[in-house]
Amino acid sequence: MTDPPPGPRREWAFRPLPEWVGPTTRLVHGARRPEWNAGAVVPPIYQTSTFRFPPDRSEAAERGAVYHYSRNENPTLEPPAELLRQLEGGEAVRLFASGMGAISAALLSLVRAGDTVVALRGIYGGTTDLLRNTLPRFGATVRELSGPEARTPETAMPSGTRLAVLETPSNPLLEVHDIARWARAARAIGAVLLVDSTFATPLNQRPLELGADLVVHSATKYLGGHSDLTAGALVGRKSLLERIDPASSFGAPLDPFAAFLLHRSLKTLALRVGRQNENGRRVADAVKDHPAVARVHYPGRATAEQEAIAARQMTGRGGMVSISLRGGIPAVERFLDRLRLVEIAASLGGVESLVSMPRLSSQRFLTPEERHELGIDDGLVRLSLGIEDPDDLVRDVRDALDAAR
Repeated sequence: MTDPPPGPRREWAFRPLPEWVGPTTRLVHGARRPEWNAGAVVPPIYQTSTFRFPPDRSEAAERGAVYHYSRNENPTLEPPAELLRQLEGGEAVRLFASGMGAISAALLSLVRAGDTVVALRGIYGGTTDLLRNTLPRFGATVRELSGPEARTPETAMPSGTRLAVLETPSNPLLEVHDIARWARAARAIGAVLLVDSTFATPLNQRPLELGADLVVHSATKYLGGHSDLTAGALVGRKSLLERIDPASSFGAPLDPFAAFLLHRSLKTLALRVGRQNENGRRVADAVKDHPAVARVHYPGRATAEQEAIAARQMTGRGGMVSISLRGGIPAVERFLDRLRLVEIAASLGGVESLVSMPRLSSQRFLTPEERHELGIDDGLVRLSLGIEDPDDLVRDVRDALDAAR
C-alpha cells in the first residue's frame, strides 16, 4: 500500500468522469483515485486508528494535508462518500455508523433551545422517538403534521421553524409527499428541510434537486444492500454539513471496514434497485385483489394526488410493499408461517426478501392507539422485496395469503 501523496488533500481528487455516463457506470467508476493504492483496482481498507505525521508537522496540519485520527477522517470512507455525493448531486457528504446516528447528529447539531421542529407524523419509529422524547429535553418544540396538514405544509409550518423533517415514501405505509412543496414552504420561513429518502434511494428520487437542503439515508438498507453492515449518510449543502460533525462532536463516524463494504455494495446499487423496483410492482399488482387482503400500500397507489406526486418526483417506486390482512394478528401468523422464500426479519433493502410486522419493529415506539390512528393496524405486514425471480416471489406471497384466509 502506498502512502497518499504529499500536499493538501484537495489535490488528491477523484478522477472525473464524462458528463454523459449513466448511473450504473458512475457507481462502478465514479470514485477512482489512480495515484493511490499501488495500482489496486479495489481501494484497500485503511484499518488504522491513527496516522503518522510527516516531517513538516505544523505546516501540514494547518493546511489539512495529513490524516490525523480515524475518528476524524480515514481514506476508506472517501470513495463511498464521493459516490453518494455524485448520485444525490450534493456538495458534501457525512458518513455515520448508522442511519439513526445520521439523523441524531443532524437534529442535535442544527436545532437549538427555543427552536421549533416540524415533522411528518407517522414516519420511522426511531426518528419519532428522537423527536418526541429527546429534542424536547433540550428546549426544542416539536410539531407533528397530520396527513392533511402535510399536504399543505405552507399553512402548517409556523414562522420560526428551524428544521422540517420529511420522510417519503414513508415507513411503513409508503405514503408519498411533495418534496418540492415542502421545500418551498421551508424556504419561505427560513427553515432547513431534511428528507429521509431511505426507501427510494438516489436512483428513484433525488430530494436535493427538488429543493431539499439535506437528504438522509439509512445506508444499512438499500445502499448497503446485503444485510451485512450498518451505516448512515447525510448529503447536502456544505455549509450545513460543516455544522454536523459525526466525529468530534458525536463520536459516531463509519468504521473503515463498514465503509469498504458500503463502497463494494454501491457498485451494484443500480442493478439491485432495478430488480427490486420490478419485484415491488409485480407483488403489489399480484396481491391487490386477493380476498385475504384489506389494503395494499405501495408508493403512489393511495390516491390520485399521491400518484401525481410520485410520477413527478420518483423514477421508480422501490421494492417495498405493505399489506393489511383482513384477519388481523391470527391472519398475520398464518401468513408468516407459510412463507418459504421471504425471511421474517427487521430491516429492508437487501438482496433477500424480508417481511416484518411494524407493530413489533419499526413502529414499536408508538402506543397501539397511535398506530391505529395512523392506519398501522394489527394486520399490517411490511415486505421488502429482494432480487429473487419475480415469479417466485409472487407465488410465495400469494400462497402465504391463501393460508392466511
